[in-house]
Amino acid sequence: MASAEKFDLIIIGAGPGGYVAAVRASRLGMKVACIDKEERLGGVCLNVGCIPSKALLDSSEYYSLAKNKFAGHGINIRDLSLDLKVMMQRKEEVVASLTDSVRKLLEGNKVGIIHGRARLAGSSEVEVRAADKSVKTVAADNILLATGSKPTEVNGLAFDGKHIVSSTEALSFASVPKHLVVVGGGYIGLELGSVWARLGAKVTILEMMPNIAGATDGQVARTLLRILKKQGLNIELNTKVLKAQTGKEGVTVSIEKKGTQEKLVCDKVLVAVGRRPLTDELNLDGVGVAVGADGRIMVDETFRTNVKSIYAVGDLIAGPMLAHKASAEGRAAVENMAGQAGEVNYDAIPSIVYTWPEVASVGLTEEQLKKREIPYCVGTYPFTGAGRARCMGETDGFVKMLSHSKSHRILGVHIIGPRAADMIAEAVLAVETGASSEDIARVIHGHPTFAEALQESAMVARECSIYVG
Repeated sequence: MASAEKFDLIIIGAGPGGYVAAVRASRLGMKVACIDKEERLGGVCLNVGCIPSKALLDSSEYYSLAKNKFAGHGINIRDLSLDLKVMMQRKEEVVASLTDSVRKLLEGNKVGIIHGRARLAGSSEVEVRAADKSVKTVAADNILLATGSKPTEVNGLAFDGKHIVSSTEALSFASVPKHLVVVGGGYIGLELGSVWARLGAKVTILEMMPNIAGATDGQVARTLLRILKKQGLNIELNTKVLKAQTGKEGVTVSIEKKGTQEKLVCDKVLVAVGRRPLTDELNLDGVGVAVGADGRIMVDETFRTNVKSIYAVGDLIAGPMLAHKASAEGRAAVENMAGQAGEVNYDAIPSIVYTWPEVASVGLTEEQLKKREIPYCVGTYPFTGAGRARCMGETDGFVKMLSHSKSHRILGVHIIGPRAADMIAEAVLAVETGASSEDIARVIHGHPTFAEALQESAMVARECSIYVG
């Protein structure tokens, strides 16, 4: 029997955690193989997540601007119409281009690409079953698990791929739904709800919690709720979804609110209540890899599991399920394998909601500071005061900076407004380096720019002399 092909590192999963780790490992001198079950690389993010959703968000925002705001700029468009097929084709072209770039990146860095379903065959071996049913075994000194996650299914709301769908199907509707019910007011539900609302659907978002956008700063979440409602989204909080049934009239959704049961009829239901680690086929039990009660793989500070040669990153382990988190962990994991000091600062990971206006945050929220009894100062500045925002006609929102009331070190920054996703990078750097509000206040920002609002919020925060706890 032929011996298994040997590598220094085998990575299972070619998403943001896997392919980034593969490139870093190769540049550190390792012989690397990356295994993925899909022919098109890039994982969930590039294929059915971050990238296609942002492509649709941008396209739908352009359509909304043309329909509702261009006239205010003196731009009049007659007979405006939507060609959803072309919009979807453009989305696919964006995805294809980026996934092709991932393949070229791996090939250019001499990473071996293996297609097939991977299964751990031991602490140093992986069994790969190809599409033609053939099976091969590859071996390595270390194995990195980076298979990502999949949408969580809910009792009474089983996915059928047509009427009751996950985010994957909601990215590819053949027509605009007449009425889309979204179960879950997190970032996925809000983003996809925004897409279809802009394109003409009636959208109802059902959230069982008293607020949307999860752990977002309360002031920001309340502002986002008000703005999205103004845009036409119907958002019902403190609402429990009991079940959904498909019939001749469409889908009937049974809900409970304030102890009273009601029914909604729609043509599509998007279930967006979260995601769960994609570990079903990995044979973790067979190899003895420890998994927590939440289904996440348990790792130490170097991303190593209890099996010495096996590591895990991204959605498989604790922390927010974000592509940039997975990439950072992938780099850090292989650096640790190489004897370097790879680490991830979880206090400086940005979170972004790509609605319009965008929401972007880093660090602690005001609610968290109060709970921990940390004395802090607040500096807020509205986009109504930013010249660039007024020129663009996008003045909704503000920048909120939280700093320690004694040291003035920046503890958190929360932005709701135009280009918040790009603005947050400066705040992430500030948190990562331990900068103070005075540091940001003294940095000269170009005028007129959106980033001036960040500087202005820092100026307000550094004037704080009241201890709040």
